[in-house]
Amino acid sequence: MTHTFYISASYIVAAIVILCLIGWVWLDGRARQRELAELEASGIRRRSARPAPTDGAAL
Repeated sequence: MTHTFYISASYIVAAIVILCLIGWVWLDGRARQRELAELEASGIRRRSARPAPTDGAAL
């Protein structure tokens, strides 16, 4: 066994871990977007969203 094997193995393991983290964050982001869409469809709005005008006046 040479040092090259251990160095290569460590890079491969690090790459796998990073790819798993990227995948996890991507999937979690999709899940949060889906939850936000469901909440907005049910009538719950974000606080940062502008309220709809009630008297027909433009904001």
